[in-house]
Amino acid sequence: MQKITPFLWFDNQAEEAANYYVSVFKNARIVTIARFSKEGAAASGQKEGSAMTVAFELDGQKFVALNGGPYYKINEAVSFVVNCETQEEIDHYWAKLGYGGDPAAQRCGWLKDKFGVSWQIVPSMLPALMSGLHAGKVMQALLQMGKPDIVTLQRACAG
Repeated sequence: MQKITPFLWFDNQAEEAANYYVSVFKNARIVTIARFSKEGAAASGQKEGSAMTVAFELDGQKFVALNGGPYYKINEAVSFVVNCETQEEIDHYWAKLGYGGDPAAQRCGWLKDKFGVSWQIVPSMLPALMSGLHAGKVMQALLQMGKPDIVTLQRACAG
């Protein structure tokens, strides 16, 4: 059993967001949806029958999305890292998660999706590239990027 599960607070888009994330990742699924009862809807201000929580999994990582109302907003203080083995993977996640998001928030492999959730789309080899002799050059190259480019980062690492 996974001990720690990220719990994402949405105004009223929890089910939409969970369905979207499940469509982006190949190994993903909706696990359960708990819906607001009449009493829960009255207490929360949400619609009766709408999703209260949506439990979902992305590549084995469990998440819960909550329709909690407009009281709290997701921000960049928390992000989710997607480790990618190939440029094709980077391109896929960058396009899918970045679609409809904030273009101004797309730097150094970070992006913000259309729900305000921050993601880091990272080549899995980045830690090794960043610990080599030319780590400064790799960092300089990364700082110039929005979407990471593996070939450019490898060239920077080579000196």
